Amino acid sequence: MGKVISIANQKGGVGKTTTSINLSSSLAAAEKRTLLIDIDPQSNSSSGLSVTNHSPSIYEVLIGQENINDVIINSFMPYLDILPSNINLVGAEIEMVDMAEREKLMGKAISQIRDSYDYIVIDCPPSLGLLTLNSLTASDSVLIPVQCEYFALEGLGQLLNTINIVKNHFNKNLTIEGVLLTMFDIRLRLSQQVADEVRKYFGDKVYKTVIHRNVRISEAPSYGKPVILYDAVSTGAKNYISLAAELLERNSLEVK
Repeated sequence: MGKVISIANQKGGVGKTTTSINLSSSLAAAEKRTLLIDIDPQSNSSSGLSVTNHSPSIYEVLIGQENINDVIINSFMPYLDILPSNINLVGAEIEMVDMAEREKLMGKAISQIRDSYDYIVIDCPPSLGLLTLNSLTASDSVLIPVQCEYFALEGLGQLLNTINIVKNHFNKNLTIEGVLLTMFDIRLRLSQQVADEVRKYFGDKVYKTVIHRNVRISEAPSYGKPVILYDAVSTGAKNYISLAAELLERNSLEVK
């Protein structure tokens, strides 16, 4: 049965979508059957894998118009599939408000395809609304990207509070998969100070792998590719391959 990991942080610009695309593609490169679910109305995870304005999308799955099996599409990478988003998702939260068990719509959909994958990665929107709540309720764990910049820890308390609410009311088994330091600039003392602060706060939940600021990571989405296909020898590609390896190692130890 596949492990479901939400990538969440209500702060924008912390590397959620970048991590969703590049972690899922790195897991696929390790020959793990991987599904990337884009539940952000901006649909950047979809376009980052060359899927634009695709219909039907996750929107039709959530409101019950489409079966999830009919909406998943193959990416250009072996082992990597995508459940795309499009702009219609903007109105989904309003439509879902009056639906029965509205927090569990995503979980019900994922339960149909969970056995087909080793890992299911969900790219959450930069908010703590109903879409993120659905993702957390459907997930085994949540991976939290934290950028190595001023105000990095601001708002994290609110996210942790939301995770606890989900644990108490909807998904008692939800855990923190890990905390990922992103946008680390080796030239700035601030980056190291933030990294130290995050490690002090989260302890061994923080990944040893750090995602450095790297122009190749920024360029790759404009070519509709993950960084490991855009420039496999770049620092960014090496960082995300290392993250995937660390995640796989942690999970193999948990299984034992």
